Amino acid sequence: MSKAAKKSIETMNHLGKERIPFFFLIDFELQKPKVWRLDEIEPNSLLYDFNGKGNYELGFRPEKPLDFRIHKFPKEIYDQAFDEVHKNLCYGNTFLVNLTFPSRIQTNFNLKEIFFSSQAKYKIWFQDEFVCFSPEIFVQIENGFVRSFPMKGTMDASVPDAREKLLGSIKETAEHSTIVDLIRNDLSRISTKVEVCRFRYLDHLKTNKNEILQMSSEICGVVDENYFEEIGDIIFSMLPAGSVSGAPKEKTLEVIRNAEGSERGYYTGVAGIFDGTNLDSTVLIRFIEKTEKGLFYRSGGGITAQSNREDEYRE
Repeated sequence: MSKAAKKSIETMNHLGKERIPFFFLIDFELQKPKVWRLDEIEPNSLLYDFNGKGNYELGFRPEKPLDFRIHKFPKEIYDQAFDEVHKNLCYGNTFLVNLTFPSRIQTNFNLKEIFFSSQAKYKIWFQDEFVCFSPEIFVQIENGFVRSFPMKGTMDASVPDAREKLLGSIKETAEHSTIVDLIRNDLSRISTKVEVCRFRYLDHLKTNKNEILQMSSEICGVVDENYFEEIGDIIFSMLPAGSVSGAPKEKTLEVIRNAEGSERGYYTGVAGIFDGTNLDSTVLIRFIEKTEKGLFYRSGGGITAQSNREDEYRE
C-alpha cells in the first residue's frame, strides 16, 4: 500500500473518531487519495452533489444547447485487449474482468458546465481535471447498517421486451451474480449478518442519447456502533470496488493492468462523504477527464467467458 493511502487511512480514522465531517476521493490504483474536512473544501477546486447535498447554489444551467460527440475507441486496440482478457478467462485465472478504455469526445461545454447540466445521484467536478456523474452507490452506512448496491448488466430500454431480455440473459446473470458474491465477501470483512436483501432489480436511467435499464442488487450487513473510529480501514479494505474490477480481485487487477496498459486514475475509484454519523459514497463511473490531448469519456464493461467481442465493443 502506498504512503499516500496509509496517510489517508490515518486521516479518515482520526476525523471519524472525532466525528468531524469529511469528503474523500480515492483513485483506482490507491496512489493519490485525498481527504478534506467538509468545512475546508474550496468550491473553486471541488464541487459535489451527493443525493441533493452539495457545496454550491442550485439553479445554474448553461443557456446554450449541448453539442456532444464521442469518437469510437480504436477497435483493433480493443480487440487485442479483449483477446488478452478472454485468454485469462479461459485459463481460469479470472471469472470476470471489467475492461475499460477512454474515448475522445468533442463538446461545446467545459467540465464545469457539464457538471451543472448533468443529472445523477452523485456528481463531482474536481480542479478542472474531471467531471463525474455517477448513478452507482459504493457503500452507505446508516443506523448501524452497511449497504452496497453493485450495478452490473445494462440494456437499451427501447429494445422490444428489454426487461425480459436483460433478466433472462445468461451472460448478464452470470456477470451480475459473480459481482454480488464478491461484494458480499467484501462486506463480510467489515460487518456481520451479511445478506442479499434484493437480487437483480432494474433501474431506469436516462443518458444524453437514450434510456437504459440497469441491473442492480442490494447487499446489507450490520456494522459495529463505533465503526467511524476505523472508517479509513473500512473503506480501503474494500478497494478497488468489485463492480469495476472483477473476481477474484487480486489476479483480475493484474489482468486489467496488462490488458489496458495504462492507469485509470480517479476513474472507477470512489468518493464519499462522512457527515459525522453516516457515510455515503459512490463509484466514479460516467466520467469525463481533461488531458493534454483533449477530453475523454471513460467507459467499460464486464467480460466473462461467454462474452462476444463484437457485442462488448458496441456496448
